[in-house]
Amino acid sequence: MSVCKRCGAEFSCAMIPGEGDGGPCWCTAMPPAVPVPGPATDLTCWCPACLKQHIAERERPASAP
Repeated sequence: MSVCKRCGAEFSCAMIPGEGDGGPCWCTAMPPAVPVPGPATDLTCWCPACLKQHIAERERPASAP
């Protein structure tokens, strides 16, 4: 199991060897919102709830002045 770096929740990430079934990860069905984590970066995956929250916050219109 992976651990979300935002909230500490455990979740399964299909991109990590041994956690997935070789198919695409659940996150590939979501709109692109953050760079894809990988060995060339120090980024880590977020759990479904945190990624959904981040996407919702990005899509929220800015407040009018």
